[in-house]
Amino acid sequence: MDATVELLHRVARSTVTVAATIPASHPSAAVLGSNRFGSGTAVDSSGLVLTVNYVVLGADSVHVIDVEGRRHDAALVAQDFATGIAVVRIPSNTIAPVSAGSSSSLSAGDDVFLIASAGDGDRRSATGIATALDPFDAYWEYRLERAIWASCSNPGLGGGPVCNARGELIGVTSLNLGNIGRATLAIPSENYFEHSGELISEGRRTSRPRRAWLGMFCYAFADRTVVAGLVPGSPGEHWGLEAGDVIVRIDGEQVMGRSQLYESIWTHDPGEVVELDVFRNGELVTVPVESIDVEEFFDL
Repeated sequence: MDATVELLHRVARSTVTVAATIPASHPSAAVLGSNRFGSGTAVDSSGLVLTVNYVVLGADSVHVIDVEGRRHDAALVAQDFATGIAVVRIPSNTIAPVSAGSSSSLSAGDDVFLIASAGDGDRRSATGIATALDPFDAYWEYRLERAIWASCSNPGLGGGPVCNARGELIGVTSLNLGNIGRATLAIPSENYFEHSGELISEGRRTSRPRRAWLGMFCYAFADRTVVAGLVPGSPGEHWGLEAGDVIVRIDGEQVMGRSQLYESIWTHDPGEVVELDVFRNGELVTVPVESIDVEEFFDL
């Protein structure tokens, strides 16, 4: 892609390092650690910075470092567990915002580029193409109906901007996948821009129905879904799910894959019991789990 040096520099100036400190007592610390670093993108002139939720989840202290190496105190203002984005705010508007875009105009084969923090004021870039705009499900009860898959590997910390050939923000880098042709997965930026008013005013997406959460980590295989682990203190752990359980049915209905498993769980409201039939140690075991709201579990 013939992205000009000026275009790359412009987006790099809007890209920041996000540093977060999380109390050891927070439920996420056991899985994600207590000191986290990521990338972020200035999205307006009031000091709002868009990043990925796993960097700032549970943070009691957040700092942003701009491309000049200046350190800014930041406050966490919004999180969205369903899509995985988060927003922090710095008190000054000295960081130029990136141009807003949307992945709705993106097609497979279109040019894209990534900018990422490599720590403090260092920035790195990578160019490639969008390889797909397919759904994506992950092992932590997470599914995007539409995700950006890109051919270029993320050159730094997660949470940075994915831009189209015009330098417009179309996605937030989430994961390095390591698959040939699908090296990076990004969250479409419209998950922020189309709901920014609600996110900033409420701190979350209050208009979206709440949904049940069990706190499982799940491996997906061709013919089965296996519990790989459980979030400490989660409903799944409390009600007796175990690592290694093969999930056969949910609420009496056969489960054909991880995506279907999540969709079945999400038909429940938090507080309702989700009944799982699992294959464990050579026998079928029924485990009823009283679900909760993930946002309440993580004290949002």
